[in-house]
Amino acid sequence: MSNEHFADVDGQHLFYSVHGAGKPLILLHGGIDPDSFGSNLAVLAKGRQVIAPHLQAHGRTPDTARPLRSETMGDDIAALIGHLNLGKADVMGYSLGSSVALQTAIRHPDAVDRLVLVSAAMKQDGFYPEGVEAFKQLEANAATLGPGVKASPLGKAYPDVDWTNLFRKVGDMTKRPFDWSAEVAKLQARTLLVYADADAIRPEHMVEFWKALGGGQRDAGIDGSLRPANQLAIVPNTTHYTIPVDPMLPEIVQRFLGSASKAVG
Repeated sequence: MSNEHFADVDGQHLFYSVHGAGKPLILLHGGIDPDSFGSNLAVLAKGRQVIAPHLQAHGRTPDTARPLRSETMGDDIAALIGHLNLGKADVMGYSLGSSVALQTAIRHPDAVDRLVLVSAAMKQDGFYPEGVEAFKQLEANAATLGPGVKASPLGKAYPDVDWTNLFRKVGDMTKRPFDWSAEVAKLQARTLLVYADADAIRPEHMVEFWKALGGGQRDAGIDGSLRPANQLAIVPNTTHYTIPVDPMLPEIVQRFLGSASKAVG
């Protein structure tokens, strides 16, 4: 049986691939590249059923007239979880995918068991100022960036993508200020934050996000009984662009998800 499928959900013709067996883990890629996790996808699938969708306008999921927004793409993921009758699934996302994963958990708490956010921001100013400035220019630079990617190996892997359109729509999304800190403070899903030590996210924001999740409030005590339910990891010698393929990432994620592996979802 092929592991490649399409689901018509939420007005989208959503492509997804399925790998491995076990408790489902929805794996959401970063911006532009549906293969962000590289060989780490196969590592994660050794003990899980990994379901890897392509987000709207990315990879093999065609674009629609709808703008790109983390909120509506989160609705797509919740609709996919429902379509597959998964009950609650663990959801993991990187960069753009982390925003979508976070919105899935905020907007559809009944669809998400555990949440893994890799290089996530809960506010636009969580990124360094030069990153925010680059987001503001992305839409204007789409006509230059698009043809460059089209000629690259990524462009050849996904010949049906309109890259100029994708950069334009991603730019339209990323230029908009956002602040989800109030929603983060009310999150029901147990959450793991993972960052690179040289990330695109400011370290002050990593701590701010962690504190919004109830972390960093006190010493956990000699027996660890005061430690928060959520977790934080910073991966050494990585950047925003290398963390999804770093071999340490699956190890950290599996430790967090492992205790939930026998849970009924």
